[in-house]
Amino acid sequence: MNSNKTTEHVAGGHLGTFAGVFTPSILTILGIILFLRLGYVVGAAGLGRALVIIALANLISVLTSISLSAVATNLTVRGGGDYYLISRTLGLEFGGSIGLVLFLAQSVSVAFYCIGFAEAAASFFPQASPAIVQMIAAGAVAFLFIFAWLGADWAARFQFVVMGLLIAALVSFFFGGVRSWDSALLAANWATPENGVPFWVLFAIFFPAVTGFTQGVSMSGDLADAGKSIPLGTFSAVGLSIVVYLAVAVLFAAALPNAALSTDYGAMKKISAIGFFIDAGVIAATLSSAMASFMGAPRILQSLAADRIFSVLKPFAAVSGPTANPRRGILLTAAIAFVTIALGQLNLIAGVVSMFFLISYGLLNYATFFEARTNSPSFRPRFKWFSPKLSLIGFLICLGAMLAIDPKSGAAAIALLFAVYHYLKRSDVPARWSDSSRSHHLQQVRQHLLAADEDPEHARDWRPQLLVFTQESDRRIPLLTFAAWIEGGSGFTEAVQIVEGEGPAARKTRESAHRKLMEAIAQGHHDMFPLTVSATDYVQTVSVLLQSAGIGPLRPNTVVVNWMGDSAKAISGIGAYTYVQNLRLIFRLGKNLVILRQDAESWDRLEAAPRKGRRIDIWWQGDATGRLMLLLAHLMTRSESWENSSLRVLTRGDGSRIETEKENLQKRLEQIRIEAEAAIVEDFEADTIVEHSSDAAFVFLPMKFESNRILDPSGKSFERSLPRLPVSAVVMAAEDIDLDAAPEEGLAAKVALATDDLDAALKKAKASEKVAAEKKAALEELNNQLKRLENEGVSGAVPLEEREALKADLKDAESGAEKAYRRAVKAKVKADDAAKTVDALKPGATTEAQPPKKS
Repeated sequence: MNSNKTTEHVAGGHLGTFAGVFTPSILTILGIILFLRLGYVVGAAGLGRALVIIALANLISVLTSISLSAVATNLTVRGGGDYYLISRTLGLEFGGSIGLVLFLAQSVSVAFYCIGFAEAAASFFPQASPAIVQMIAAGAVAFLFIFAWLGADWAARFQFVVMGLLIAALVSFFFGGVRSWDSALLAANWATPENGVPFWVLFAIFFPAVTGFTQGVSMSGDLADAGKSIPLGTFSAVGLSIVVYLAVAVLFAAALPNAALSTDYGAMKKISAIGFFIDAGVIAATLSSAMASFMGAPRILQSLAADRIFSVLKPFAAVSGPTANPRRGILLTAAIAFVTIALGQLNLIAGVVSMFFLISYGLLNYATFFEARTNSPSFRPRFKWFSPKLSLIGFLICLGAMLAIDPKSGAAAIALLFAVYHYLKRSDVPARWSDSSRSHHLQQVRQHLLAADEDPEHARDWRPQLLVFTQESDRRIPLLTFAAWIEGGSGFTEAVQIVEGEGPAARKTRESAHRKLMEAIAQGHHDMFPLTVSATDYVQTVSVLLQSAGIGPLRPNTVVVNWMGDSAKAISGIGAYTYVQNLRLIFRLGKNLVILRQDAESWDRLEAAPRKGRRIDIWWQGDATGRLMLLLAHLMTRSESWENSSLRVLTRGDGSRIETEKENLQKRLEQIRIEAEAAIVEDFEADTIVEHSSDAAFVFLPMKFESNRILDPSGKSFERSLPRLPVSAVVMAAEDIDLDAAPEEGLAAKVALATDDLDAALKKAKASEKVAAEKKAALEELNNQLKRLENEGVSGAVPLEEREALKADLKDAESGAEKAYRRAVKAKVKADDAAKTVDALKPGATTEAQPPKKS
């Protein structure tokens, strides 16, 4: 009794390696090319080039089989074959596109092979019309449909009958070939005939012969142990087929001359001991290939439908009977085959169909290479002969073969594949499984972080790395939105919430708070990372967070909080005193401070205002805080909400020199490449600020601390100005940002300069040591001379004046040697200091290793 059901992916079948993988693969490989085209390839290319063609084509199958075996032994392979393996590695976009085109390609292949069968069968009937060929082909589809409908068991039994006919045909050919062996003819057929067919044309003719080795993979859902059966069955089929093709090619060359082989597609029948078996083999080869496609296509469709990638395909996720036969997919496959036969224009799509198979092999190789390159701990294939380099080579060979065989068909296949890919990318289909893309991204993050940490910091590399404290849920959305604006798509933002308490109750509260924080981030579609921690001491927790947040070179450099307002809980959760103390702590730890001041009314007014014509005011004092505010305002204009806004920089000036100061400020703005309007005001008093900026859309203001108070630029309370201004940000810089840093400046330049000093010091030390050594040698020589003269002076042979002169030279030599030694020591010290300077300046040097002062 059959029953229809829908399954995510059918696994745990009952077919073994021989019936489930080896048989469908070998029967598809040993197809119509072997019987009707291999002789032509040998005759047109010569045996030498023919063997190269066979080797190159099979190299693709061997390399892809290695990749296939690696992936198949790394995860539990369910239904869907190539589609399942690619989608679980490269993701649903690639998997869905390749699954769809493979289903269509295999469905059309059913018609393709059945027409081949019909043409072979029609040769027994003289003057058969094209309509007769189409009728025979349609009958073949109907005949194979019965076996596909009954299930994999019946299809396997039919395949055993086909295999028996193929074996009989090959035995008959080998027997006839050995009997007709001619060594002289073999030697003559080795060379390429004159005016031979181009290599890649012959390669294109032969290549479809090796495109069936993944047919067994399409039966993955019906296998009892796919991880074991797929590698063993595939390699057995590929290995045996290579031996058969090479042996048949050699026998062709030893039995008939190249001229006969290149003009007679029926050469195999002439060589065979019993020609009838060759006719039976041709029929069996075409039907077996069609049967393999008839079994594979519906299973790819069922797996694709079960993944719910294309909503229109959901009905085809249903399976029937205890063997989970995808009968709805079988019906659709048969319908496509019948329509293709009725159209009768196979030549128009045959090339594209071949390219689909080649693309699937290339993507399978790339998927395996991609998986291996992630260095994921979960990638542990049991297949031990796998190498990522081999998979990459397989991918490149497939790509090259596509371009060499037929660039137009290859381009058409790739275009269709990427059209489906981009459709899936835009349709935002939720993934129902984990692929390797996240592992790939994590590996890239690791490599890039390590690389960034090796390079010295430079002012040109500064980016806003934000730590946003989101204590108040009612003011969280504006704060997160503002943080996203000033991050400008160039840095990283971590949204933090501190939950008071400890123990199980605090953990539950923290989990609930974390979910709400994630919901707020998702609501605004912000690129941020949430972090929720539970603690009993706010001040200590803030200190630990500021020192420990981030990784490697990605450390927070700017803290964003809400203005304390009436509740004074923007960061501390306690009161105004603790609020300011925490701000001081943040500043002392070297983090820039950005405080957002807004209320519900001002925020609603900002959101309701037209985006075009908005103005951002920056109150500039020419210091580090001013440069930080200017850069943050510029980054705001990168967001969609502020892209049509203008910047205005306001600074205090002398009334007698307003135009000159305005011109100088404008030149400064142009120098740092930020488009803004310069404006001069008389002072920074609250009334002046309100007068000039009350009509702005957003305002940046500098701040400073005094005792336990936050003061405005005039040294007074912000309560005199902020309540009368639009949404504003109060800023205090803990680091100086060079907005016009040259590439030659910075730590890298210092390291280079110190390295130059080191080289010079080493050279000087070496030269001084050489001079000292020379002086020492000269001194020793004078000492020896003096001793000899003194010995001679005893007998009166040397005059007194000469001895005294020599003693004076000796004294000078001692003095020179001593000076040379001191210079050598001093040069060596300088060289050591220069070496320490270089080491201290290098990235990763400890803060204690300060560069020594120059002497």
